[in-house]
Amino acid sequence: MSGFAGFALDRAFGHPRGLLGALGGALMACGNAAAERQVVRLARLTGAEQVLVIGPGPGIGLLAAGERADRVVAIEPSQRMRHAAERRCAALRNVTVLDGTAEATGQPDASFDVVLSVNNIQLWPDRTAALAELRRVLRPGGVLLLSTHERWLPGGRAGLHADVRTAGFVEVQTWAWQPPSRGTTQAQTRATRP
Repeated sequence: MSGFAGFALDRAFGHPRGLLGALGGALMACGNAAAERQVVRLARLTGAEQVLVIGPGPGIGLLAAGERADRVVAIEPSQRMRHAAERRCAALRNVTVLDGTAEATGQPDASFDVVLSVNNIQLWPDRTAALAELRRVLRPGGVLLLSTHERWLPGGRAGLHADVRTAGFVEVQTWAWQPPSRGTTQAQTRATRP
């Protein structure tokens, strides 16, 4: 997408900032909450896991993960959303919010048990590089859980499934999930690092 529409979408959702970023953050907090909580449920966290959250936005899913995991690191490219996520999770000492992207997390090799991402895959400039990075930071046996608006997902569910397999993940499962509220259908994928 180019021109003003692309600029506005990036300012509201890709790298939220300014007035459009404030509006985008409010919409994300409301519209993504069900998918965020669903992905955390699917992770089946027991309290012992090290979790990486890619693009937590205003922190709804980050808070849910932080309440269930041993340690959670969030990687967020938007300063506005980092601050919002930090405020939402301020009472949790096990949550850290850092600047970065899915393609460049800045995290050590094999340092996480679970990686979660909700409604930002369509914004990754290089999905191949991002999936390689997420595989790198997962421990062997670690779980990748992705969820995104199906209608805005380049390549659709089949493309996401194929990309995750090509990145070297195994036990790849991809399905459609409809939020209980009026949210859009989500393409969700669960995979394991061998």
